[in-house]
Amino acid sequence: MAIFLTKESKVIVQGMTGSEGQKHTRRMLASGTNIVGGVNPRKAGTTVDFDGTEIPVFGGVKEAMEATGADVTVIFVPEKFTKAAVIEAIDAEIGLAVVITEGVAVHDTAAFWAYAGKKGNRTRIIGPNCPGLISPGQSNAGIIPADITKSGRIGLVSKSGTLTYQMMYELRDLGFSSCVGIGGDPIIGTTHIDALKAFQDDPDTDLIVMIGEIGGDAEERAADFIKANVTKPVVGYVAGFTAPEGKTMGHAGAIVSGSSGTAQAKKEALEAAGVKVGKTPSETARLARELLAA
Repeated sequence: MAIFLTKESKVIVQGMTGSEGQKHTRRMLASGTNIVGGVNPRKAGTTVDFDGTEIPVFGGVKEAMEATGADVTVIFVPEKFTKAAVIEAIDAEIGLAVVITEGVAVHDTAAFWAYAGKKGNRTRIIGPNCPGLISPGQSNAGIIPADITKSGRIGLVSKSGTLTYQMMYELRDLGFSSCVGIGGDPIIGTTHIDALKAFQDDPDTDLIVMIGEIGGDAEERAADFIKANVTKPVVGYVAGFTAPEGKTMGHAGAIVSGSSGTAQAKKEALEAAGVKVGKTPSETARLARELLAA
């Protein structure tokens, strides 16, 4: 089992013919992802050769879905075109849209997120400004390196791409059911809570690792959800204990105002919900090992 992405997922790539799209499509294919097409209206009807695998290019998401049965799209288009690309995916009612692009205007994200809700939330959005998600040994949608961990029974949800990779590596001998990088922008699609619920419901996930960071109140809301709804053990890490107040650090959403959004406040909220919180990624990994061995 896995959440959101499985070996049955059929993936298309919006922006596959661009340099980033081609590079990461090649990597996704090498990791076993079933990529069935790309989307570029200007190159519809052509194919792209990826080391001997010819992937067709379609003029739109709906056309690609009708021709291939695709149910996942990974979006690698430039930020000024991202809103239109996501809205096209929503209109086509594809099940999952993974928005890798960084630098997307918050107004644009708010617009396409609201549009998804207006259309009945038939399309799950992950991102923007995220590394995507991977179910090791099954499928990889995004830019997460596929060779740093294996399949296992830990679920990982993280705001940070880099910390996603580090935690995967720290616990590589135990492995993961799925790793989901949700992104750190002020407005995102899938949240910590969405992933926590999915991992709670996944029979092949035994323990959940949740990585947050300073800014906003997403971790506090996740703590409330954990307390009320999650029976599996959860280990947490909050990046930014040494960050100065009032400055944006790293992600656009990582801004602290007074005591709101501090790492300490988030740590206390999570611990009050029964989550063991590490002060470093390595300590967090050690806590996860101890809980799994108990």
